[in-house]
Amino acid sequence: MNSKQLYKEMLGLQGSWYIKSVTLSKEIKQVTVEVALRKGLVWADPTNRTARAHINGWTERQWRHLDTCQFKTIIKARVPQLKYSDGTVKELPVPWADRYARVSLSMEAFVVELLQACPNIKSVCSLTDLSWKTVDTIMKKAVERGLTRRAQVPMEHLGLDEKSIEKGHSYASILTDVSGSRVLNLVRGRTQEAAQELLETTLSQEQRASVQAVAMDMWPAYMGAVRETLPKASIVHDKFHVVKYLNESVDQVRRREHRAMSAAGFSPLVGTKYSWMRNFKDKRSSEAVEFRALHQMNLKTSRAWTIKETFAHFWTYHSISAASSFFTEWSNNAMRSKLEPVKKVVKMLRRHLDGLLNYTRYHITNATAEGFNSVIQLIKTNARGFRSFESYRARILFHCGKLDLCI
Repeated sequence: MNSKQLYKEMLGLQGSWYIKSVTLSKEIKQVTVEVALRKGLVWADPTNRTARAHINGWTERQWRHLDTCQFKTIIKARVPQLKYSDGTVKELPVPWADRYARVSLSMEAFVVELLQACPNIKSVCSLTDLSWKTVDTIMKKAVERGLTRRAQVPMEHLGLDEKSIEKGHSYASILTDVSGSRVLNLVRGRTQEAAQELLETTLSQEQRASVQAVAMDMWPAYMGAVRETLPKASIVHDKFHVVKYLNESVDQVRRREHRAMSAAGFSPLVGTKYSWMRNFKDKRSSEAVEFRALHQMNLKTSRAWTIKETFAHFWTYHSISAASSFFTEWSNNAMRSKLEPVKKVVKMLRRHLDGLLNYTRYHITNATAEGFNSVIQLIKTNARGFRSFESYRARILFHCGKLDLCI
């Protein structure tokens, strides 16, 4: 098989196109493959079956192809501009690349594989000798291709969460499929309008009708968006956010007590912030023994910690009536603690009791979204900032959307 036949097979050329020449330059380590159209071809006019398209001009194009034996491979061709009877002019599609692309389909598929394996776009640019813009465009095309291929299957349980995208108060709303452990889509902002746009543009009408429950924080904007867009779906307040609020209340009590005891001369709470949040699996470890000794002191922080730990039993109930009875007794005891940070959280939980009790019916959380936090943080760190929200969105969907990205 000679070189022309080899590249003909590699590019999948048939009929109209043929390999005109293959040039090797050892000085610049490059292979140039020139592809040409056979003479005497006639093209049909899709706008008029009785007419034919006319050549309006030619464009010199070139594409980056997969390397040949570590030599950069460039495909060159003169591509005709076809004019139809209705006056429109379109460039003739080529079989080895998408319209207006700068790389071949084979190269594009290779870049997608590298993006899945490499931590950032710069690494892929270094490996392929392609520009950042070209690689970024390939990633965005792969994401849009994957979204187009995504099956419109029913989804019963969703998650709605927020993620910081830049320094300051800049957020994105992220919609996740709880059962499928994947990111469905995200939009800029965390307002009710943004959340409604996210739900309406991501889910079809049939999918919205199939949703039974949505796990979320107690953010009013998200609650309002779900009530407007998914009126039949139950709101389930996320377990991890409730635990976070309780942990924060314990820490606020600890800080107040630490300041008061330090002013009196001695505080055993120095450096114990994270001890009150840990779960000591090995009860016989030195850290666990030290914590038990600290907890047994007559401290306000110990009382706040006990209230927080006791609430963990709430998540084990499967009966709404039993969970409601437990919550009533627990909240009454917590309100009698005279610990203002704890009482503040209890009042908030009382206002959202329906969403808490819905957990006993569905037992869903935003663990999927929380689990993506480390992945998203790594994406942000490796990117060292994003040039646009579209780039941020593309990367998250590329790595967390479980999309079919193949060419």
